[in-house]
Amino acid sequence: MIMLSLTQQDVDMMAGWSPQDAAALGEFMGKWNNALVESGEFVDARGLAAPVHTRRVSLKDGVPVVTDGPYAETQEVLGGYTIVECASFDRATEIAAQLAETPHPADAQFTHDLHVDIRPIAENMAESLE
Repeated sequence: MIMLSLTQQDVDMMAGWSPQDAAALGEFMGKWNNALVESGEFVDARGLAAPVHTRRVSLKDGVPVVTDGPYAETQEVLGGYTIVECASFDRATEIAAQLAETPHPADAQFTHDLHVDIRPIAENMAESLE
């Protein structure tokens, strides 16, 4: 799974992009996804709603506590993901590295260095604990 990180501030900043800049990003992501479909490596991809629409359920003294996002203590959240099925972890890394070319306005000021995480999906609970 290739996971894209962002913050609420990033989402707010991107909402102010020109239609041309937003379209360039959409075109880039469309081509990237289509290349994965054509290679047979694409499984699924989704963008997620802005962090402000997040809820966290935690346990406090055995009782569920619901907190609405975004969270001051956690700046970065999962912004979207792409699942690929490919020959190796190295190939998944190559695919993710292509996102370094993601277009954005020259004056865009993200709250952190843009990055993605690559993480294998466990097939069962025991494997996920290893």
